[in-house]
Amino acid sequence: MPLTFLAAILISLTVFGFYLGRSRALALAGGRIANLHSLPGFYGWYVAIWCGLPALLVFAGWIAFEDTVVRNLVVAGLPEQLRSLPQDQLGLVISDIRNMAFGNIPPDQADAALRPAVDHYVSLRRTAHVALGVLVICIGIIGLFWGRSRIAPDFRARNRVEQVAGIILVVASVIAVLTTVGIVLSLIFEAMRFFAAVSPLDFLFGTVWSPQTAIRADQVGSSGAFGAVPLFTGTLLIATIAMLVAVPVGLMAAVYMAEYAGPKLRAWAKPALEILAGIPTVVYGFFAALTVAPLVRRAGESVGLEVASQSALAAGLVMGIMIIPFVSSLSDDVINAVPQSLRDGSYGLGATQSETIKKVILPAALPGIAASIILAFSRALGETMIVVMAAGLAANLTANPLAAVTTVTVHIASLLVGDQEFDSPKTLAAFALGLVLFAVTLGLNIVALRIVKKYREQYD
Repeated sequence: MPLTFLAAILISLTVFGFYLGRSRALALAGGRIANLHSLPGFYGWYVAIWCGLPALLVFAGWIAFEDTVVRNLVVAGLPEQLRSLPQDQLGLVISDIRNMAFGNIPPDQADAALRPAVDHYVSLRRTAHVALGVLVICIGIIGLFWGRSRIAPDFRARNRVEQVAGIILVVASVIAVLTTVGIVLSLIFEAMRFFAAVSPLDFLFGTVWSPQTAIRADQVGSSGAFGAVPLFTGTLLIATIAMLVAVPVGLMAAVYMAEYAGPKLRAWAKPALEILAGIPTVVYGFFAALTVAPLVRRAGESVGLEVASQSALAAGLVMGIMIIPFVSSLSDDVINAVPQSLRDGSYGLGATQSETIKKVILPAALPGIAASIILAFSRALGETMIVVMAAGLAANLTANPLAAVTTVTVHIASLLVGDQEFDSPKTLAAFALGLVLFAVTLGLNIVALRIVKKYREQYD
């Protein structure tokens, strides 16, 4: 049974349970909602929870452990010479079996010796899906009838549903926190392995980035040079150019939409501006590489400047366009939160609209505006695709915006592309770069929160 079809059956059964529970409650109350302890919808949700939640937990647990169980059963059925292989080679054999089972390897290229294992793998997965389908549907039906049997006019359905909702929210919060902790710990542990091979001082203050192992001993960094200063410099250069574009444009757009634009214009102008945040970054990358970079190069050459085909200026300009909504939308919300009484008081003292904006509204909204700028800067630090396509991969230590540079995120991606060995400093350098970027971004977010907390005005 296909898993998507089984999920559709489970969803349909849950929806049916909701309407069954609701209609059952109304029938027991004689059509009078006042006779019920809770609203009819809560009785429907109670039956839907009993119908869908246990079956969903079984479904998720089965999917999580099915591959491991099937893999162990397939390995147990392999010939002795294959079972005794080292773990990395055995993993390749299992990968070939899976590719053959899913049709990724054509039959004429398949290893005939693995054909029995492939048939066994396909049979186990088919049996597992059938068993899962029967089990999930049975649990759903049992939960449906159990929930329906508990319904009575005096049954506290709302309390039970809210308890379950509270538990789900707590579990979701714990998962989010544990995921964050896991990400941080994985970065720290892998970065410590890198710093065991490379000095942190050489990494943080070195000026030569050449992570690959050189072929000849006389090459620069024959065992790899991991000075990350060129990457940090390129990241800050491109992010600064982006902020020089995004902050003025975004802030002036926010002021216009909040103070000058009418309701009809604002109703379509703000969503249209926020569309910029929904455009995929790879599209911005194409725009930067095919349109902006040639324009920058031709403009520079027309005044006698030497401009690289891929430059920090081109990437920064497009990145600035991309993060305009981060500044404009947040700043617009902050400006609108300034009480109207401050505006009225300023007008009453004879100030013009522009004077009111400059002397009253912007100072009152300054903490929120500063926080939006810092958050936009954090977003600029983490951008990858625009830099890859418009600024290049060259780790140059330069402050020239017309030269080709690269960023931390670009090299994190390039270090982890392809088949890599996670015991070499070259690959582990990606985790060290990620840890530094995480620390910088976290620091910026903390600064933004401190600014808002310290300078936030309390209005009646």
